[in-house]
Amino acid sequence: MDFQLTEQQAELQEAARKFARAETMELARELEKTNTPVPLDMRRRYGEMGFLGVNLPQEHGGMGLGHLEALLVLEQFAMVSVAVAFPIFEALTGPVRTIQHFASDELKAKIIPAVVKGETVVAVSMSEPAAGTALTDLKTAGRIDGEEIVISGQKRWTSGAGHSDVYIVYCRLSDEPGARGIGAVLVEKERDGVSFGKPEELMGFRGIPSADIFLDEVRVPKGNMIVPAGGFAQLMQAFSLERCGNATMSLGLAAAALEEATQYAQDREQFGKPIVDFQAIQLKLAAMAMKVEASRLLIYRAAVNASQGLPNIFESSVGKCFANEMVREVTADGMQIMGGYGYSKEYGMEQRVRDGFAWGIAGGTTDVQKTNIAAALIGRRFNQRS
Repeated sequence: MDFQLTEQQAELQEAARKFARAETMELARELEKTNTPVPLDMRRRYGEMGFLGVNLPQEHGGMGLGHLEALLVLEQFAMVSVAVAFPIFEALTGPVRTIQHFASDELKAKIIPAVVKGETVVAVSMSEPAAGTALTDLKTAGRIDGEEIVISGQKRWTSGAGHSDVYIVYCRLSDEPGARGIGAVLVEKERDGVSFGKPEELMGFRGIPSADIFLDEVRVPKGNMIVPAGGFAQLMQAFSLERCGNATMSLGLAAAALEEATQYAQDREQFGKPIVDFQAIQLKLAAMAMKVEASRLLIYRAAVNASQGLPNIFESSVGKCFANEMVREVTADGMQIMGGYGYSKEYGMEQRVRDGFAWGIAGGTTDVQKTNIAAALIGRRFNQRS
């Protein structure tokens, strides 16, 4: 076991850190203010730097490195804000990886190089008004009509809805009940019958658009099939990497909170000395640091053990759940250390609190992760319906 980064990994991490802090700090403030996503010109800059293809195949323009390298980059951008990090999250750990693992060669060649260059954004569309945690209750349906797939239904809580160029739509592709009838189809934004609801106003996640998607007899080529009916388990397997990305977004927020609180505690004086000299502050900073370091190790374990494959459910769920709970505690402690300044929108801490809470809801709640962990320990899935 080696707990040191290689020279290449350290250089990549430092390159991401320098770029994120030099190029995206002002952008992050603008996205928070306007609630708009990273613009195309900046996504292209990400692409030029290689940040959108770290662990994607070289034949499609990526760097072909492992998941750990991808998460090292993602963490540095998440330390600035989750909004500026989101295109990297989607490319390296999100729906693009589903395309890479399960789509046809033709679809991979069409989508992945455009993502790596920053020209295309892919979003995953899973949840519905009556199907969130109970995802196998989804009602959006697709049917084969000649050489086309025709899809109708309504999707909810799609991050990137209305902004992303293409969507991986989970839908029912056969009459088989439950998971056996579910697969996934790629739907381009410009297809006839695709429309979007009112943008959501969320507590956090500003700069990451979310809205309902309406699909009214939308026709796409049969070649847009990513996973046919019966492939739900494959989709959930790919979701293990998304859990690591989700956890890394939490980690980045917490690491930034620790960094800012540590600096503030040394600069801020009360009763004639820096507040870091008070034992109460020392204990808070130490607890924050322990949680951040523990989270980082859990995430790295899942990524390294997966190499370039897909992380297992146990390790990815442990990493996600711990990070999701950790970020809420660490950012709240950071706010407490900074007092009124932490609560002010002039500083970044209150935004981290708002953004941090969301990751324990997105991508499977912390309670769902705990049932995954228990199922892995026991060796069987639990029936939540009876």
